Amino acid sequence: MRVIHTETEIHAAPAAVWAVLIDFAAYPEWNPFITDAEGKLAVGETLTLRMLLGGEKEQTFTPEVRSVRENAELRWLGALRWSWLFSGEHRFALSTVGDGTRLEQSEVFRGVLVPLLRTTIDQTERDFRTLNAALKERVESA
Repeated sequence: MRVIHTETEIHAAPAAVWAVLIDFAAYPEWNPFITDAEGKLAVGETLTLRMLLGGEKEQTFTPEVRSVRENAELRWLGALRWSWLFSGEHRFALSTVGDGTRLEQSEVFRGVLVPLLRTTIDQTERDFRTLNAALKERVESA
């Protein structure tokens, strides 16, 4: 198992951050990591996410939504055909900090392939930071 975690503070209420985070149609306008997203945000539904890893390698994932708590949490689980090989549970968490929001983005990777994907996971952590900065800019400039 391996966990990556990033966070940033955004000078806006959680509801404003949430509104941008769940507006999948606008992702191509601002999101450098998840460049396209489709699907219904409801537990048990499947999303289609196109991600640009390291700014150059495009991949499509179809994770299952695990949690949708308005203005607080969005979580999904993506896995290879057999989750014991590789899975990643992604989480966006929003919490109030003063008059703003703390955005935490994390992922728990499990499976026998995790040690072999060290470089990819390291890049994913950098991509999370890039997404956090872009989300912060998008929300604060609105």
